[in-house]
Amino acid sequence: MRERVVESMVVNDYRIVPVIVKDVFETYTYFYINQITNHGVLIDPGAQANKLLSIIQKNGWVIDAILLTHGHFDHLGAVEEISKSLQIPYKIHRNGQRYLEDPYLNLSKYCHRNICLYNAEFLNNEFENGLQVLYTPGHTPDSVVYYDKKNSLAFVGDTIFKESIGTSQYPGGNQQQLLHSILNIIFKLPEDTILFSGHSEWTTVKDEKERWI
Repeated sequence: MRERVVESMVVNDYRIVPVIVKDVFETYTYFYINQITNHGVLIDPGAQANKLLSIIQKNGWVIDAILLTHGHFDHLGAVEEISKSLQIPYKIHRNGQRYLEDPYLNLSKYCHRNICLYNAEFLNNEFENGLQVLYTPGHTPDSVVYYDKKNSLAFVGDTIFKESIGTSQYPGGNQQQLLHSILNIIFKLPEDTILFSGHSEWTTVKDEKERWI
């Protein structure tokens, strides 16, 4: 089967490179790279560590950290190998610690995997690697959005997708919190904000608000 390719995007000095990785599920992993310094972050490396490491090496990028939007295994399956290979930290909201350490909570056990991570750093409540951290519980109690106000874009994990929203059916999920996070945090961002999600093509705040109103 031919591998599906998604296009990168340049916003001012930054290049956003989506990479579809697959183990049990397909997940969008993102490189967010400053084109002037060649430094950046890797967001939600869900699988295929060798593929992601090859992309880094080919482009000569310096990855300063791995940022996780939440603690489900399809967003962190390649974390350990990449973190060790590049000797970089991986970061998650404090509420994500128990997800990383429990294969039932991170859902890997249900898919015949056994992913446990014990050395995460916890996110600063305000900014990480130049991205503003917005706490958006609902899909999970550790869900966050990484927001770049200057460049009008956000990495939203599984809180919202193009033409859809996340689910609250898994352990720790809460539908009321999810709707609050979407309506009162994501939809309060400027309407031209580009949203990069974990399982869909990019969209904008304006487009998603119009589907609700």
